[in-house]
Amino acid sequence: MRSGGLALYTLVRLLQAIPLLLGVIVVNFVLIQLAPGDPATILIGDYPAPPEYVAQVRAEFGLDQPIPTRLVRYLGQIVQGNLGYSFANRQPVAGLIAERVGATLQLTVTALVAASVLGILLGLLAARQRGTPLDLGSQAISLFGYSIPEFWLGQLLIVVFAVSLGWLPSQGNRSLRAPPEGWAAFTDGLRYLLLPAVALCFRYLAIIARMTRASLLEVLGADFILAARSRGASEGTILFVHALRNAAAPIVTVIGYNVGFVLAGSALIETVFGWPGIGRLLFDSISKRDYPVLMAILLLISATVVVANLITDLLYAAIDPRVRYQ
Repeated sequence: MRSGGLALYTLVRLLQAIPLLLGVIVVNFVLIQLAPGDPATILIGDYPAPPEYVAQVRAEFGLDQPIPTRLVRYLGQIVQGNLGYSFANRQPVAGLIAERVGATLQLTVTALVAASVLGILLGLLAARQRGTPLDLGSQAISLFGYSIPEFWLGQLLIVVFAVSLGWLPSQGNRSLRAPPEGWAAFTDGLRYLLLPAVALCFRYLAIIARMTRASLLEVLGADFILAARSRGASEGTILFVHALRNAAAPIVTVIGYNVGFVLAGSALIETVFGWPGIGRLLFDSISKRDYPVLMAILLLISATVVVANLITDLLYAAIDPRVRYQ
């Protein structure tokens, strides 16, 4: 019965995600098309060109058609799995993104996993030692991490650890002299990954730590925790089996909610550190008015956020079965 309820809840959430994603695609397309600037001028360059040539370029890339016509054509391409053709790079958008998505996944997954694990541990220790210097220190770290902009923290890390100390590289994701595979390649990539991952994850570590602390403090004051202590349960059992399990729902929610913000923040971090991912490609595409690449990246980010929210809702429903019947 429970598995059937969860399966029905999953099906309903999937059906709700389809029109949501379609609406995001339409809104992104219209906003990008209405943005100031003409891709034709970027393609032609600064050199004077006759109006006939400008019209030819606009017709070649379909920019001379009205927005509704372009929208219908774009939706047809999306249904067929065609993300379009890059104006600036003169190659299919799907191949261009495929070359970079691995680097972005490496950075964002590392940052999100590190922020989740360390944030939960820090919040757990702070809740366990409430009012102690450890708790006050964790709150100060959380406040600092929540307040500092990611790109500014990245620049500080470059100045300190790359420029002043010379311990870590500041640009790229691998050394030109590094071997293509093996332990040496792994350690080389780790040196390049460390600074951007720290800069990206610090803010979300702070958010998760604060949520974990607040949720655990609420649960630790509940009657069933007092009953568990009266039965002689150890503090480890109380924290990890009773308290953390019952406090998990809001923690899971805030982690899933921040997936989109991690992806958005990666654009700035990849630009600061010269990381060759889709965030850097997004930044370059904005300056070049490369509409197909912009729309494809926004579609990818939107789909990722929708899927992350769906997974979060399913985990929430698994943790609290009452959610399935609301």
